[in-house]
Amino acid sequence: MNIKGKINVLLTDCDGVLTDGGMYYFDNGLEAKKFNTRDGMAIKQLREKGIKVGIITGENTNIVKNRAKKLKLDYLFLGVDNKREVLEIICEKEKIDYQNVAYVGDDLNDLEILRKVGFSICPNDACREVKEICTYISSKDGGQGVIRDAVDNLIREAI
Repeated sequence: MNIKGKINVLLTDCDGVLTDGGMYYFDNGLEAKKFNTRDGMAIKQLREKGIKVGIITGENTNIVKNRAKKLKLDYLFLGVDNKREVLEIICEKEKIDYQNVAYVGDDLNDLEILRKVGFSICPNDACREVKEICTYISSKDGGQGVIRDAVDNLIREAI
């Protein structure tokens, strides 16, 4: 697949992609999520090449805000019900077409945006409906370095 020069923005869901989808709750009311550091390095590589990176998620937690800040993401949209609307906002701001966007998602709420973008990517453990439409199915499960795998095996040729 030749995608050289076609990706300007990589967007991703959070839970089930950047994390294993688990939500850890503690007796004291605190929550935790586990992120994979290799995804962080891949995001850094993309940003160094001028590719904008962002998270679009239905969740609205400080955990995701803190991760986005650490990764110096260009975009962070929390508590999103309609991811397609956010895609439109980003494409308009960047003056790009949907075809210049890669999106990584894992579940039913990602289907609409996965159908719109030029490059749809999912973890190996994504739901069946998502796997049926994606351009690239990572060999990694969510939280196990899906973004790194996609950069190493698909996106690197585009940057």
